[in-house]
Amino acid sequence: MEWQPEPMHAPAREAEAPPPALATQLRGVGRRLLRGLVDVALPPACMACRAAVDEPGCLCGQCWGRLSFIAAPFCDRLGTPLPYGFGEGRLLSPAAREAPPAYGRARAVAEFGDVARNLIHALKYADRLDIAPPMGRMMARAGADILSDAQALVPVPLHRLRLWRRRFNQSAALAGVIGGEAGLPVRAGWLERRRATVPQVGLDRAARARNVQGAFAVPDMGKGELRGRRLVLVDDVLTTGATIDACVKALLRAGAGQVDVLVFARVADVADAPLS
Repeated sequence: MEWQPEPMHAPAREAEAPPPALATQLRGVGRRLLRGLVDVALPPACMACRAAVDEPGCLCGQCWGRLSFIAAPFCDRLGTPLPYGFGEGRLLSPAAREAPPAYGRARAVAEFGDVARNLIHALKYADRLDIAPPMGRMMARAGADILSDAQALVPVPLHRLRLWRRRFNQSAALAGVIGGEAGLPVRAGWLERRRATVPQVGLDRAARARNVQGAFAVPDMGKGELRGRRLVLVDDVLTTGATIDACVKALLRAGAGQVDVLVFARVADVADAPLS
């Protein structure tokens, strides 16, 4: 076989993929460059008051100091802060003993005050989806104990007309972040709001309960899937508990084994004394 000269313009070889470690480093450099460009164009701002901060997705020192975080001791059932704790086992407030809710346990990041309200309203009404990830991560930490034995997350649903107007469900956005942090699936289809209700703002406790009575139900296709499962219902805020209770009762009637609740903020009565 005679030797043939190699063509002057040999076909170019395909570029080899960089090693995995190098590829990871390159992606990290790319993300840092992109973040730097964004920070130049849009300097990081406080999630609540829009004051300048060092890192995106955080609170300024003033808002952080005014956010009333809920930490132990707190009522194991309601998740409300207690002025002091004593003894062994679960601490229960008088409210939890006198009028126990439909849910098993509730957990919240903070009490519902000015800063918490600003964050929730920004997410819900101002399309600030950028603050859903940091809020969701805070919720995952606050609810670590109830998430540890849960099997799925269920966001409080919006009626289809309100969802069409708002374009997204803030509870589902938070649940998605929490699910990623806790390694839990989000099952938005297991609960639906079948009747449109008026906004709860401005209604007293009795009117809120009447407003959401019969508004929530589990679709037939979800009943077999959720039967016997331990669920965590996710919402942005817990005030009188009317909406939460209506959702929990619908899930329990459909066969859920246990339903706990995780919110970003809740109205709390710090005057409750603990009963162990």
